[in-house]
Amino acid sequence: MKILMVCLGNICRSPLAEGILQQKAAAAGLDWQVDSAGTNGYHIGEAPHQLSQKVARLNDLDISQQRARRFTAADLTKYDRIYALAGDVVDEIRRISGRGADLSNVQLLMNDVPDPYYGAEPGYHEVYEMIDTAADAIVEKYGAAQPVSAPNPKKI
Repeated sequence: MKILMVCLGNICRSPLAEGILQQKAAAAGLDWQVDSAGTNGYHIGEAPHQLSQKVARLNDLDISQQRARRFTAADLTKYDRIYALAGDVVDEIRRISGRGADLSNVQLLMNDVPDPYYGAEPGYHEVYEMIDTAADAIVEKYGAAQPVSAPNPKKI
């Protein structure tokens, strides 16, 4: 399964979502590819916000090697599931994807996850907890549905 987490700038919420879901999927033995992107290009190439990194480290998660990138219309066909972290992000995904794009794999992660960018550290902890809960639900919902690889039977 290939999953993309999308927020506005790809430096606060979606890097946390990428790291959290990847960690949970790996712990569950799921071979998922999780990535993140932003709908604007303000921070392309930048590492996650230092408070996102701090909160991740406090939860035994290292997101420091991630780099911000912009969501593109091609992402719609590259990923099985695309989770937007807020309603305005869904609107931007729709705008970027263009008229007639198939958005059937795009949905809100949950009710809007607040953008902690202009706030203090406690907001980042709140965002982490919200995403952590949503990631548990994703692993529970789709992890059980993922087929277990069976060895190829030998032909006689």
